[in-house]
Amino acid sequence: MFISAVRSALIYVFIIAAMRIMGKRQISDMQTSELVITLIISDIAAIPLQNTSQPLLSGIIPILVLMSMEIIFSVIMLKKSKFRKLICGSPVLLIEDGKLLESQMKRLRISTEDLCAQLRQLNIFSLNEVQYCIAETNGSISVLQKPPYRTPNCAQSKIKTKDDGIEAVVINDGEILSNSLKLCGMNEEILLKRLSELKLRKEDIFILTADKKKITSIILKESKNI
Repeated sequence: MFISAVRSALIYVFIIAAMRIMGKRQISDMQTSELVITLIISDIAAIPLQNTSQPLLSGIIPILVLMSMEIIFSVIMLKKSKFRKLICGSPVLLIEDGKLLESQMKRLRISTEDLCAQLRQLNIFSLNEVQYCIAETNGSISVLQKPPYRTPNCAQSKIKTKDDGIEAVVINDGEILSNSLKLCGMNEEILLKRLSELKLRKEDIFILTADKKKITSIILKESKNI
């Protein structure tokens, strides 16, 4: 039992490390090759977990080979567009200038019901609103609405807006997040000085958010807001 637990922990840590090395897109935005690699890795990892008589390396070595292949393929795809097209395919127009392309729908085996379902997830409830619709290589769709249905932006409305930068959580449960501080153009010394002015300690704070201009929100522990 102890050996099984240790093997499981080692495989778990190793797979997490492998996924991190291959990149975050493995989780959020998989291409075809990435999905295949992920599925194969999960199957290979299960072998030494289920069979403790199997050497641990029999699971680790194939995963290392697959991980290396994925990294090599990714580098080649960055430099060779034809190779990327061969592995991942190309984006496909489904709606062009308001016209539904039936031949492309059949080619991708996408029904109008499937397309409408994906459009509804983008808050588009009528095909008549769509000017262009593109099926991306990862299976998602990108949509450009017709001009009357587009939300006007500040530039079009000639509205001047101030730029305060990005708002980020800089203290979480009493811990200062250094990466978030950099996003806000602050350092720990400045933050602690501002907290001192408010007669607060970082240990008293559950969540603190800030942007480049100021501290925007403070939530004290035990849900006391200021």
